[in-house]
Amino acid sequence: MESRAQATQHAGMTWEVFLVSLRLGLTSFGGPAAHVGYFRREYVEQRRWVTADDFGELTAITHALPGPASSQLGIAIGTQRAGVTGGIAAWVGFTLPSAAILTMLALVTVDADLAGSGWVRGLVIAAIAVVAQAVIAMARTLTPDLPRGLLAIAALVLVLAWPGTLTPLVVIGGGALLGAWVVPVMPASPAGRLRSPVSRRFAMGCLVLFAALLVGLPLSVDIVDGGSLDLFDRMFRTGALVFGGGHVVLPLLDTAVVEPGWVSETSFMAGYGAAQAMPGPLFGIAAYLGAVASVGPGGAAGALIALVGIFLPSFLLVWGVLPFWDTVRRSVLARRVAAGISAAVVGLLAAALVDLVRGDAITGPADAILAVVATGLVVSGRVPPIGVVALCAFGAELISRV
Repeated sequence: MESRAQATQHAGMTWEVFLVSLRLGLTSFGGPAAHVGYFRREYVEQRRWVTADDFGELTAITHALPGPASSQLGIAIGTQRAGVTGGIAAWVGFTLPSAAILTMLALVTVDADLAGSGWVRGLVIAAIAVVAQAVIAMARTLTPDLPRGLLAIAALVLVLAWPGTLTPLVVIGGGALLGAWVVPVMPASPAGRLRSPVSRRFAMGCLVLFAALLVGLPLSVDIVDGGSLDLFDRMFRTGALVFGGGHVVLPLLDTAVVEPGWVSETSFMAGYGAAQAMPGPLFGIAAYLGAVASVGPGGAAGALIALVGIFLPSFLLVWGVLPFWDTVRRSVLARRVAAGISAAVVGLLAAALVDLVRGDAITGPADAILAVVATGLVVSGRVPPIGVVALCAFGAELISRV
């Protein structure tokens, strides 16, 4: 039984996780790829809550799972730090700012369109800088030899040549297979370095519940005529079945809420434009959609139902996988596979960087110069990420007005 001192310490760690995650939720612009960069800087380089190797493995695990990879990574790190309550605190802190703003926006207006604003373009330029720094740092740690370097390059080429919702999964699977074959024998990891506070019994319960909800919710909707349950079911299936996260979720959300007529296409695109301007997970758009949906209670209650529905699979999958990872990674084969997956993740992150660079953010030489300056500032470590974000937002807005 946990003593009073232990309970107090655990509560303090959970509160610490929430506060750190809340700051990240307020400042992490740019989508999942950029979030990895923000997380690495905060959790690995500054706070040292996890090692660089463990961060790479957690990143690989969460990229292999369906759902929002960056949110799952935060849940995993929070769980490592302070148990199940730490995982919940990490998600609440990281998700709360964007979800609250999007909910309020839904209550006020459904016509906002921020996608074309100069300062929003600046946020994407800031994301380019953060992702570039993450690619450089992770490549040094996770691709230290020729086989893993070539594997990362192959993953990069495959993702760029064959974009699609299943491509990240194929790349992760390919990294696992090739890693088992070409990666040199990896040294054994120190015992317990990735020990999970979640028990195996609890993990199995999470996996069983995930499967039961995935199958049972659609059947329940057919039996029980409830708009709230229908909304929760569609959001749960979206979070459970989307691979790649980020913008990949939008077609599934369109199918979930626009096709049945719950949300108009205009409102959907307004929410999408607003979500791009928000820090934190893009999956926070679920709050906006739940608030404006014609099914369910709407408003704040609808936002909460949709938000919990789309993120619940992430909790169940992360908690269901974590306890078994340390045992699997002890074998030579498992360590090679993990190394191959980590190298593939570097390629995925590099592909995300390429997509950001060739997207709509860089519209001319001035934007390119701003991106180079921002990247230099982030890599130097002399300017905090929020300062780079503010600089890019102000700079891009100024460029758009010239």
